[in-house]
Amino acid sequence: MRVLVVEDESLVALQLEDMLLDLGCLVVGPAMRLRAAGELLDSGVGIDCAVLDVNVCGEMVYPIAERLAEMGIPFIFATGYGRDGVDRRWTSVPILQKPYTSDEIGESLALCLQ
Repeated sequence: MRVLVVEDESLVALQLEDMLLDLGCLVVGPAMRLRAAGELLDSGVGIDCAVLDVNVCGEMVYPIAERLAEMGIPFIFATGYGRDGVDRRWTSVPILQKPYTSDEIGESLALCLQ
């Protein structure tokens, strides 16, 4: 499974990448800015799902979420604020509460891909 990672904190991105690799995923990115995430989407790189940090360098990730939704690519929001940290429009999207474990990532991916 190819997973796009959009995360602006280097250490968190590296840990997430390691966890995803341990789960047998291929990591696309990580994109540390919305512009970089958009460029990855524009490139046509294959993506099966995505893990999106909600706040990326002070910008909300919703434009990337909208593009993924339009493309039919499922995604997960990762946030330290839980469901309250996500716009109500996205209530059906799984939330990965920071800090998270590898098991929680696996569970969230399973929900995301249902």
